[in-house]
Amino acid sequence: MLRLVLTLLITVGALMAQARYDMLLKGGHVIDPKNRINGPMDVAIKDGKIARVARDIPANQAAKLVQVNGLTVTPGFVDLHVHVFQRPEVKGMRQSNVQTDAHTFRSGVTTVVDAGTSGWKDFPEFRRRAIEHSRTRVLALLNIAAAGMGEKEDDLRELDVEGAVRAVNANRDVVVGFKSAHFGGPGWESIEAAVKAGTAVDMPVMVDFGYMNNIRNLPALLLDKLRAGDIYTHCYSGHREELLPNGKINPAMFTGRKRGIFFDLGFGAGSFYWYVAAPALEQGFPPDSISTDLHTGSMNAGMKTMDNSMSSVLNLGATLDSVIAMSTWNPAKQIKRAELGHLDVGAEADIAVIRVDKGKYGFIDSAGAVFEGNQRIVTELTLRAGRVVWDMNGRASESWKTFKYDKKKWTK
Repeated sequence: MLRLVLTLLITVGALMAQARYDMLLKGGHVIDPKNRINGPMDVAIKDGKIARVARDIPANQAAKLVQVNGLTVTPGFVDLHVHVFQRPEVKGMRQSNVQTDAHTFRSGVTTVVDAGTSGWKDFPEFRRRAIEHSRTRVLALLNIAAAGMGEKEDDLRELDVEGAVRAVNANRDVVVGFKSAHFGGPGWESIEAAVKAGTAVDMPVMVDFGYMNNIRNLPALLLDKLRAGDIYTHCYSGHREELLPNGKINPAMFTGRKRGIFFDLGFGAGSFYWYVAAPALEQGFPPDSISTDLHTGSMNAGMKTMDNSMSSVLNLGATLDSVIAMSTWNPAKQIKRAELGHLDVGAEADIAVIRVDKGKYGFIDSAGAVFEGNQRIVTELTLRAGRVVWDMNGRASESWKTFKYDKKKWTK
């Protein structure tokens, strides 16, 4: 009898050990910039969270084993600038904003920040239609124009700081700051209103500066108007003299960075040009964050996807670990969401598994000009809260030969 009890205890203990984790990503090279990890590691997941990151975690401790040999395992990408509020009043091909999940997971993105598509007046509709029904984590920068992105961004009557602050205080779980964009008025009214609102709630402001005029210019924006922690997007657009006629990056960019302003890529359909980006990296001015400015115009042009945008920066000479930082921990810090962009034990298991192909590839900028590169980042596998949401080559799947088809579903 005693022998039987001991045998049962040993068996139960072995089974418990085998089921310690729900999933194990084994054999990969982990890059986790926050934790300064850059080397061979396994990643174990339990209950949708990171359970352990270590070398040689026994395979028999996981209910599901995913071999990722030869691949790079990173935190899920945080895309700081997208447009994913599909307005109900905009019909058919006029709709330029996209459905979130249709674009994110296939390029390793697990969190997006909608950059000012909605203002406080239409934010409840955005939240109901998109944020609450997306498997991707959707956060928002609230447009300082109450009606959101569009013609009314130039209307001074729409710059309602009090209304914007009220909306943020009611939605702090998903709103992470403010956006001033496309302002065509003569002065600084939109940016000043956004900064005032940001100061009131201790949140950053992202600025899409539009074009300069006799009053507005880049040095004044970066040296006088923005605060430390604010974000200048479309940093390689060339529209605001980011690159001077002498081929040098505008000194105001360097000074702004020293002041604590962040510079975001914001690739978009008309905001990334090789003639600016290449000299910027050569002169020591990489972006702080890589983002797509995702919409129907950019997704079918040079930008394409998040991992393609990352590849563009990689081929300009940035290291892979720095490109991962620009796409994970850096943007998480910019929006003050320290729970994102890393593989801390206990963090939600948002993970991208990528490969870096070597060969001859062409990357296109917003003018349609091509840059020939020799590396391309491709997303093999994406996990959102520990669940596989993208699996290009079935690495987390099992052979069809182990399943039986019952005319309704596959069962093992």
